[in-house]
Amino acid sequence: MITVTHTARLLRKTKPKGRHPQKALSAAFIRSAPPGRHADGNGLYLFVQPSGTRSWIQRLLVRGRRRELGLGSVARVPLAEAREKALANRKLARQGGDPLAEKRRAEGIPTFAEAALRVLEQKRDGWRTPRHSREWLSSLSRFAFSRIGKVPVSEVTSADVLEILTPLWHRKVATAKRVRQRLRAVLEWAVAMEYRIDNPCDRISPVLGSQKDVTEHMQAVPHREAAAVIRKVRASTALPAARLALEFLVLTAARWSEVRWAEWEEIDRSGRVWTIPARRMKTNRRHRVPLCGRALEILEAARALEEGDSPLVFTNGGGKPLHDSAVRRLLRQLGFAAVPHGFRSTFRDWAGEETDHPREVIEAALAHVVRNRVEAAYARSDLFERRRLLMDDWARYLAQGSGNTVDPAE
Repeated sequence: MITVTHTARLLRKTKPKGRHPQKALSAAFIRSAPPGRHADGNGLYLFVQPSGTRSWIQRLLVRGRRRELGLGSVARVPLAEAREKALANRKLARQGGDPLAEKRRAEGIPTFAEAALRVLEQKRDGWRTPRHSREWLSSLSRFAFSRIGKVPVSEVTSADVLEILTPLWHRKVATAKRVRQRLRAVLEWAVAMEYRIDNPCDRISPVLGSQKDVTEHMQAVPHREAAAVIRKVRASTALPAARLALEFLVLTAARWSEVRWAEWEEIDRSGRVWTIPARRMKTNRRHRVPLCGRALEILEAARALEEGDSPLVFTNGGGKPLHDSAVRRLLRQLGFAAVPHGFRSTFRDWAGEETDHPREVIEAALAHVVRNRVEAAYARSDLFERRRLLMDDWARYLAQGSGNTVDPAE
């Protein structure tokens, strides 16, 4: 058996020393040459493997880096053609070009934008909502495509990546992190497809430097103002489904995407529970939400608005889901500096400041994952009945300030 070390020794023995010859090989020698690397000139070598396989390779200095190019097998590329290719490559390299990049381009290497679309298609089915796909592509289109969208993915450099990220790195910290992550994903795909041998995103951290560790909180209203929000929403002339969806979101402390895509088959009215399937949860785990009396009233009102057999609870008419920004726009129109997700913070602040409910019950109500591995290993229960008491207390707290005379737990 021929080992790699033995092959390398053969190459060293046959590699010429001193000044390299020009057109040193002949057709007769090519047919009978022993294993090793035999120079012809212009960096062109006949490479004979121990198995007898014969091919052409060329060694060049390209932009300060030593590179090796395969020019094909001897059976398909005759000596004269190999010499022509070698001479053309050497001239291109001396002019600052990259013969390897030219070869890859000729072979159909995708551009960065084309590669990004392929990566998106590959990842799309693993994401929970179509919104993530749109945001993923939008960020690359906005910040990267203008510079490298038409560049072959094999030719994207660390300098390109730095040019894209530097303006964002300290001014838009969260955006910069997302763009870097997505750039890296596309270039890692290119490495896996053997379009390139490295990922330039791996070498830029020392140049970019550290970012300030800034925690950006979602805009939220203080819990003492939550009831006022509900009062104003009820009195508004906004789309009825949007008004109902917003109040339902506040009462359940759910995420907007969970409320927006809620389906009737997930609602158990007799058991007063809304079961959100794992595929729609951030944690990829099924989550049960206890429903108070007011939440059930909202569901009845939403059912009365239905114009068809839509599976969705809250629709924009004709069975279509509410627009992703419907509730955000409603809050803005009513003068509240808050976003839908911020009401989870409102609920969390109220539960922590105004109640004696245990922390683990509050976190379970928010469907937060237990971070401590030991604690998580023993946390088999979802604390549902204790969460029902918590959510009824929350509904009662909101009712006291919103003018609702009905006990929300009934």
